[in-house]
Amino acid sequence: CKVLTETRCFSMAVARAVKLQKTVVSELTKHTASVIFLHGSGDTGPGIRAWVKDVLNEDLVFPHIRVVYPTAPARPYTPMNENLSNVWFNRCNLLNDSTEHIETIDSMGRILTNFVEQEVQSGIPLNRIIIGGFSMGGGMAIHLAYRFLPHVAGVFALSSFLNKESICYQVLREYSGPLPELFQCHGESDDLILHQWGEETNKELKALGVPCSFHSFPDLDHELHKAELEMLKSWILQKLPEVME
Repeated sequence: CKVLTETRCFSMAVARAVKLQKTVVSELTKHTASVIFLHGSGDTGPGIRAWVKDVLNEDLVFPHIRVVYPTAPARPYTPMNENLSNVWFNRCNLLNDSTEHIETIDSMGRILTNFVEQEVQSGIPLNRIIIGGFSMGGGMAIHLAYRFLPHVAGVFALSSFLNKESICYQVLREYSGPLPELFQCHGESDDLILHQWGEETNKELKALGVPCSFHSFPDLDHELHKAELEMLKSWILQKLPEVME
């Protein structure tokens, strides 16, 4: 369909025109892999980097892996009475049975796909790139990996969830190719994004063929934890080992 093709081309052209701000933690030696770490709603790339550094007492840094923290553009956000906020997509509310705002999720999916493609153009193949995030950032990463970029090396989601009738589930029911592994963590005391929501997301994705792990942290609220980030760091190194020349 010519109209659909033209619309798709226009959408990608718009995505290429959007330049996300980013904060980078450089590799210590040769750059052979990348991690894209998406912040939660209302935060920024520098904000989530600083939070990770505060929890770990050091940056999330690797010998050969570059860690990139992009910032979502400010947009009207319905849960904040349409006030501007740095969010990856809009949503009606913070309930797992509400309807996803597909238009804004897909728009950001195209923008982030272009962002990841810039890493590829710099010489890092998709199978050497991990995408993930905290809270909304983790949800966006799940959409990005399983709907837009299924050939990435892996996905992580910290304190995140998908809505019960997520389009991700619909897409995966019709997909037959290999899927990247999902590493998921959630605090059992999280009263913003309930632990149950994260667990249900993991179980549904696993039932649809996604290789998954799910790690619960007792007494952890909606926040990062040192043990969680250390576990994530080990998983990243397992998925993205150093390349022996």
